[in-house]
Amino acid sequence: MRTTAPSPEVLADHTGKQRPFLHMPLSYEQARLGMAFHEAGHAVLSLVYGMRVFNSEVIAWEPPTGGWAVTGNTAWHSRDTDAWQFAAQCAAGELAHVQYLMVYGLWTPERAAACEADHDRELAVDTLARHGFRLGRHHVPEGGKSWGMVRGMARRKVTHLWREIRTVALAMNERDILTGDEIAALTGLVNPTLGGAA
Repeated sequence: MRTTAPSPEVLADHTGKQRPFLHMPLSYEQARLGMAFHEAGHAVLSLVYGMRVFNSEVIAWEPPTGGWAVTGNTAWHSRDTDAWQFAAQCAAGELAHVQYLMVYGLWTPERAAACEADHDRELAVDTLARHGFRLGRHHVPEGGKSWGMVRGMARRKVTHLWREIRTVALAMNERDILTGDEIAALTGLVNPTLGGAA
C-alpha cells in the first residue's frame, strides 16, 4: 500500500472532476480484491471487444486522516469498437465488482450500492454522444439504448467470462498492476496492436 495518494488525474473522471469516494464496508483485503475484480471486468471485456489494453491496476494508499483508500484504473485504446460493446465494457467493472461480492459471500444491499461507478456510465454516455449514439441513463431514447440494456449486455459477458476475470483479478491483487499483454497471456485473449492486428 502506498503512503501517499495517487496524482489527482488518476482520481479524476474523464471530465477532470474528482470521482466520488464511496464507503465500502469491508476489510482492506476484501475491498482491494473487489477493486481488482472491477478493473479486471473492464480489462477482459476490452480485450474481448477488440480494444488495446495498456495496463490495469488496483491502487491503494493511506490517506492523511488514517485508514486506507482503494481505487483502480484501466488504460485502453479503442478503434472501430462497436458503440454498444464500448458501453458494455464501461459497465463491466461495476458488474464484476458486484459478482465478486456474491461469489465470495460478501453481498449486502449496502455493499452492492457502494460498487456503483457513475463515472463509468457517464464516460459511456459522453463518448457515445460524441459519435452520434444515444445512451439514456434511465430511459430508452429514440434510436438508442438505456444504461439498463447495456448493463444486461455486460452482465451476460461478465458471467460468460468469469473464469478469465477471476484469473486477472487474483493476479492483479498480487502484483498491483498488469500490462495488457500479461492479461492476454493469462486469459488466452488477444491484445490487439494499435494498428488493429494482433
